[in-house]
Amino acid sequence: VLSLVLAKYRGTINLSEFKAVMLASMRSLVPKDWDGEHEVAWGWLWENVERMLKNLMGKPQVQEKALERLIMSLTEDSVNYLRREVYKRFFALAPAGQDYFKQSTTRLYWIADKIVEMTIEMYRE
Repeated sequence: VLSLVLAKYRGTINLSEFKAVMLASMRSLVPKDWDGEHEVAWGWLWENVERMLKNLMGKPQVQEKALERLIMSLTEDSVNYLRREVYKRFFALAPAGQDYFKQSTTRLYWIADKIVEMTIEMYRE
């Protein structure tokens, strides 16, 4: 989501400056608990996030167009297959999810459709 937000920004993006501001903010939010280990951990986290964001720079626009082309090219059978696969994979990864999704197939398909719509909207906004 952060890469999508940054893709819409029309200025210079300096991720290393953000790290300094983030660490300073964290130090002031928890001054009594903040120590060197926190500094190292948050620094490591941001360095990894920064690396991933740099790898994604310029890609969201291309991904948005590819996603729209894919969605528009799906046949009704393909859409139904996608809907089934979403839940098949979700329940395989998180079996406890079956305890929360006890709705009809129609309702589950509606939820899957909303997920696709929300994904496209995330790219557009």
